[in-house]
Parts: sequence; structure tokens; C-alpha cells
Amino acid sequence: MSSPSPIMTQSFKNIPIKVVPAAPAPDPAVPASEEVELVKLYAAAKKVYPRWINGRFTQWRWFWVVATQLFFYGVPWLQWNERQMMLFDLVERKFYVFGLVFLPQDFIYLTALLLMSALGLFVWTSIGGRLWCGYSCPQTVYTEIFLWIEKLVEGDRNARIKLDAAPLSPRKFRLKLTKHALWIALALWTGFTFVGYFTPIRELADKLPSLSYGPWETFWILFYGFATYGNAGWMREQVCKYMCPYARFQSVMFDPDTLLISYDAERGDPRGSRRKDADYKSEGLGDCIDCKVCVQVCPVGIDIRDGLQYECIACGACIDACDSIMDKMNYPRGLIRYTTENALAHKYPDSQIVNHIVRPRVVMYSAALLIVTAGVVFSLLTKSPIVVNVTRDRNTLTRETDEGLYENSYRIQIQNTDELPHRFAIRADGLPDLRVITDHGEVISVPANGTAVVGVRVQAEPQHVSRGSKKIYFEVQSADDLTLKVKEKASFIGR
Repeated sequence: MSSPSPIMTQSFKNIPIKVVPAAPAPDPAVPASEEVELVKLYAAAKKVYPRWINGRFTQWRWFWVVATQLFFYGVPWLQWNERQMMLFDLVERKFYVFGLVFLPQDFIYLTALLLMSALGLFVWTSIGGRLWCGYSCPQTVYTEIFLWIEKLVEGDRNARIKLDAAPLSPRKFRLKLTKHALWIALALWTGFTFVGYFTPIRELADKLPSLSYGPWETFWILFYGFATYGNAGWMREQVCKYMCPYARFQSVMFDPDTLLISYDAERGDPRGSRRKDADYKSEGLGDCIDCKVCVQVCPVGIDIRDGLQYECIACGACIDACDSIMDKMNYPRGLIRYTTENALAHKYPDSQIVNHIVRPRVVMYSAALLIVTAGVVFSLLTKSPIVVNVTRDRNTLTRETDEGLYENSYRIQIQNTDELPHRFAIRADGLPDLRVITDHGEVISVPANGTAVVGVRVQAEPQHVSRGSKKIYFEVQSADDLTLKVKEKASFIGR
């Protein structure tokens, strides 16, 4: 082989070379399985078996479960003026909410509603933490219902753990089949009710025996039912931990005066078991007996004694559990309680928490919510139930009549969103001596929640019409209610 050229030698001569020592030979005395350490990027999800608990916060939680579900399942069946009380009719593009009728051009109200909901959530979170998540969130509500069905069929926590660990048997198959059948039935009824807000629910009920639903109705009943079954029956706390964005940004609305569920470590630690009549303080122990019941009842499977965690949904189950143990041990309640960071740090007693509600963060959110709410209420109170659209006839710009008048043609659409029929008269002004001639006579009748399209011709004297276009205004006024009046701008084209 030829020797390297002088150029190559000069090029590589000044390049530093790092010498890496060879890896040591494996020790034959150590098994190969112990030499390699596997690091998993994702931990396997451990199933949570919440223990059933009774207490004041559990009762409040079930109150909101019943209240929200009575509203959700019951409202579509209620009638208002011979129509469904709440119906979002996408085909007719009309949205009925109690006595109000909204059209697509009223989309701004949906935006305002979402803004009000967000601001309301911000206000409540800055005051009381994640109480929405713990008591009224649909994920929490349906998980609570599904857990109740699971307890009813399979038993409480220990019974469910033993059942899942046991091999498949006729009893286990029967219990699992019963539980899932009840879950699926509830989920499908939930999907049926959801679709009932968009298609009249009584029509859906009439089609139920024959299952003669359209493709979209069938899809959404199955999709929403599957989502309910999957989220509340299988995923449960995983939705709150990994799918809900609120859990990730909620802490930016917290401050030291926000009401949170907290463990009083100063009082509870050091933890340890003891007899009920033991002098635990002489042994250097705190009030926590380390029974872990607070962990067993937690629906997301966390230990509240480890401090504030984003997974906590503030349901209060750990408070009920701890209070029950404190009662059995004859200790004061409140080892786990709703309190604030400042109160826990003894900056003020728990009795003064209410006095610290009003603070800049709360005032700012509340002011924004109040402004938006006041604007929406004012707009709804002053909203006219009459919607008028004016379109010029573009086929004929200007026509001269036999009388020598200039005439423009228009198409006027009158939408009556009121619950009562109305009769309307159409007038025009903006130019002197305007004449209005309609295809339907002087008075146009529009049924309740109906629409009428009227052909209108407007005539003007030639001396009042110059070259180009002039602004005119159509006034549509109810003949039976003089307060219902709408004015719409249009253009009159002269010679």
C-alpha cells in the first residue's frame, strides 16, 4: 500500500483526537439480566378503585349529579307554546331557548355565552379552586354515576379488587356482563337525549321501536353514547389527568387566598398507627393515623397528603373520609379541609377566609363577567323579534312607468321570531313622495316563527331623483303591535 501524501499528513497533523477507553468486559459473575436497566418513558396506568364514602361533601356532590341530570334528561321533553322548550333546529336554522328564538345571524350570543362561561369559571376558580370539576363537570358527574352502578353490581372497593384478580368464572362473567349492559344502556340513553336537543325528541321517541333514524341521527347517538361509555366507564380519571386542558392551566388562577383542599401537615405529621386510647403525642406522633382511607376514596388516585397536585378535582371525598376517621378516633375534624395557603400558614384563622375573597384578581374577573352579562341582558331585552332583509332586483335597475315615475324593484324578507303571528305594513322614506306597492297588498301576514317574502316596487317623482343612487329606508311595522318596528337601508337608483 502506498504511503500517505505530504498534503494529507499536513491536514490531519493538528486535529485533536479524543481517545475513548474501551468498555470494560462484562463481569461473568453478574447475570446479564442485571446488567441492563430498562427505563420506560410511559408508566402503565394503574386502575383506581375508589372506595364508597358518605359525608356532607358526598351529599353535595350527589345533589349536583341529580340536579344536572334532571336538567339534561328532562328539558327536551318540556313544551313551550306547542314546541320543544329547548331545540337547536339545524335544518330550519332556528334555535329555540325557552321563549327566545335565535337565527344564524345571532351567533354573537353564542360567543357571549362562551365568554360568560369562561369568565364565570375564572371567578369561581380564583375563589374556590376546582369546585366545578369536583361537583358539576360532566366527566365527574357521569363517572360518579358509573361508579355507583359498578358498586351496585360488583360491590365496594375490596370486592371489586378481588373480583378483578379472580379467574374468569360464571359469577364474574355474569357480574361484568350486567355492569357493562347497564353502562351501555345509560350511555345510549345519554346519546339519544343529546340528539334530542337537535332533532325533536318526541319524533326520535316515535322512531325508537322501528329504529328508523337517519344516518346522522344514528351516528351521533352511537358516537355520544360511545364517548360517555368510554370516558366514564373506562378512562375516568385519565380524562382529567391527560385530556382536560383545564387541569394544566388552572394554577395560574390560584393565589395564596384561593380555597383549596389541603392536608394540615403541621397537625398530622409525623404519621403512624396507634390504638384509639393511646397517648400518641407522647410518642411524637401527629393526628394522622396513616390509614390511607383518604387515598382509597380519591377518584383520581392521589394522596392529598403530598400537597397540592394538578390531578386533584376538589371533590371533597378525602375530607369526608378523614373526618369519619377523626370521629372514630375522637380527634377534632379538619385534618384535611377546605382552606387557603395563607390560612394554613397561620397568617389568619380559617374563620377569616371569607374576608379575603374580595381581592384584585377576583374583582378583575368579576368586573369583566358583569360587563359582558349586562351587555347580553340589555341586548336580549331590546332585541326585536322581527328580522328584515332587503335585496334589490338586479335584473332591472330602474324602470320608467307610464306616469313618468322612476321605479325600483326590491325583494323584502320578513322573519317573525315571535311566538305570535303578526301583520306588517311596509313604508319607505328618504326621498319626497315615495310610493310603495307590494305584491301582497297593504298588509302582510307572517305566522309565528315564520317567514314571508314580499316583492316591493318603489316609485319616485323624476324631479326628486338625480343621477346615481340615493339612500332610502324601508320601515316594516306591525299593524297589531306598534312597538314592533324595523328600519332597513336600501339604495334607489335614478336615471
